[in-house]
Amino acid sequence: MPRFVMTALAAGLILAACGRPPQNQMPPADVGFITIAEQPVPLSVELPGRTTPYAVSEIRPQISGIVQKRLFVEGSTVKRGQPLYQIDPAPYRATYDSMLATLASTKVKAERYARLLSERAIAPQDADDARAAYLQAKANADSARINLDYTRIMAAITGRIGASTVTEGALVTAQQATALTTVSTLDPIYVDVDQSSAELVALRRAVQAGSVNSGGPLTAEVTLKLDDGSPYLLKGKLQMTDVTVDPATGAVRLRALFPNPENLLLPGLYVRAVINQGVDPHGILVPQSAVNHNQKGDPTALVVDEKNVARLRVLKTGRAIGNTWQVLEGLKPGDKLITEGLAKAMPDMPVNPQPASAAANPQAAR
Repeated sequence: MPRFVMTALAAGLILAACGRPPQNQMPPADVGFITIAEQPVPLSVELPGRTTPYAVSEIRPQISGIVQKRLFVEGSTVKRGQPLYQIDPAPYRATYDSMLATLASTKVKAERYARLLSERAIAPQDADDARAAYLQAKANADSARINLDYTRIMAAITGRIGASTVTEGALVTAQQATALTTVSTLDPIYVDVDQSSAELVALRRAVQAGSVNSGGPLTAEVTLKLDDGSPYLLKGKLQMTDVTVDPATGAVRLRALFPNPENLLLPGLYVRAVINQGVDPHGILVPQSAVNHNQKGDPTALVVDEKNVARLRVLKTGRAIGNTWQVLEGLKPGDKLITEGLAKAMPDMPVNPQPASAAANPQAAR
């Protein structure tokens, strides 16, 4: 075949190939998106803690003597004013009776001297001495009566009583170092938790900046998770935040108060407290599955622009809330965030966007 004919055929084939679309060009990837919207987002933190009795009373004797009876059942609930121990009252009753006799004698003498003084039969000093002796005897009788009352040891508070450290026949002494027993008020009960001071300062700055509302009944609400992961059904209230930072841990102590009618929570129990610290009135939540990270470790997400092209956004995220991230920067209301088909979508490439399913939209689920 002549050379010019072959050249013409080759040129024709090339022109024909240029006129057809490439056979390996991929169509736009199908993706699902959600439209970003602002919403009030409660900001909570889960912290480990321990239960602490609402009140603790260590029972100690105010006088010395022999324990005659123990008047309670260990581990039971006792009421305020309920007798717990009986110390031998005999020596104290004898002392009280003696003081009463002395009181009666000094009273008669003081009254007689008062009459004699009115008749100018004695010196005023003698009447004053008789009066002082009567008042001293009265004070001694009152002290003896108080000691006699101390022979019966009463519960100072209502609560669960622990084991007794003494038995009947034991000698106890006034103000001894070892408590006879301990009464703890368990309903209500405290839960003490520690929070990082840095987190607390950041929260207060957000409140001052107006990005977080800290107030209202929701803020004070606290829930519990028990050691086995099960929830405690009754809710508590945040009572106080300590005014000092522990220099060893850099943490601040928070205290919540919980009802405990069935005494399920015992002192020293390990729990996890979920504390509502405020509300972000303009919060943005996105699924954690829609957030990736770049080589620097910054969180990123893909959004669909007005030309149906995927665009990469670098985000600033806050705390994790369930299976979502709180987004502080990088997204705004109205943005179309890609949540489905991320494996096929590439930055700066066309996509075929469709509204995502409700399961992939945390805003619809709330």
